[in-house]
Amino acid sequence: MNTRHAGIGMTSQRTRERLIGRLRAQGIRDEVVLAAMNAVPRHIFVDEALASRAYDDVSLPLGFGQTISQPYTVARMIEILRDGKPLDRVLEIGTGCGYQAAVLAQVAKEVVSVERVKPLYERAAACLEEMGAPNVSLRYADGSAGLPEMAPFDGIIMAAAATHVPPALLEQLAAGGRMVLPLGAPEQHLCLLARTAQGYRETRIEEARFVPLMVGKA
Repeated sequence: MNTRHAGIGMTSQRTRERLIGRLRAQGIRDEVVLAAMNAVPRHIFVDEALASRAYDDVSLPLGFGQTISQPYTVARMIEILRDGKPLDRVLEIGTGCGYQAAVLAQVAKEVVSVERVKPLYERAAACLEEMGAPNVSLRYADGSAGLPEMAPFDGIIMAAAATHVPPALLEQLAAGGRMVLPLGAPEQHLCLLARTAQGYRETRIEEARFVPLMVGKA
C-alpha cells in the first residue's frame, strides 16, 4: 500500500480500525464486509479538505448535489446484498466517488457501476485506478435503465432513492438475485427485493436518507 493509501493521523490505519469497531457496535455482523471496509482507504475518495473526516460515520458532500454515503450505510447495504454468500456479478447504480464500488470489489467477482454525472464518473475512474480495482468497470450512463446488455446480475445495489423500483432493474435481476435500494419520498426506507421462482419478494429493512434518483445523463 502506498503512503497516500496508508494515511496518517486522522486517515491512518488505526483510525480506520476504530471505524470498523463502531460498525460492529452498530450491528454489522458480516466479517467479510467488515474486512472489505477495512481494506479500502475511504480518504482517497473524498476531497482533500474533508480527509480528516473520512472515517467518521457520516455522509460527506461530493459536489453536484451528491454525497458519499456514511460507512454504516455502505456496510449495511452490502451485508444485506451478500446475505452471507459469495457474490458473482453486481450492478451498482450511482457510482458517486467510487467508494462503494471499491468495497464491493472486495466481496464480488465482478462489479459494474453506472454514474450519470460526467465529472463524478471521471473522478471515480481515477480513484479506482489509483486504488487498483481491476474487477470494477464503470459506465457513464443513465442508471435507472440499468445495463441490459450485461444482465443478468445476481446483485443490484442502488445509491439513490426512488419512489418505485425501476422496472428495467427488476428485469435485469437474475433468478435468486437480490436488489438493495432506498425507496420512498419524502420518507425513505432501505428495502430488499429478492427474485424467487414465484416472483419478487420485498422486505423493508430500516429508515434511510439518500439523494433522489435522477433520470438522464448530466
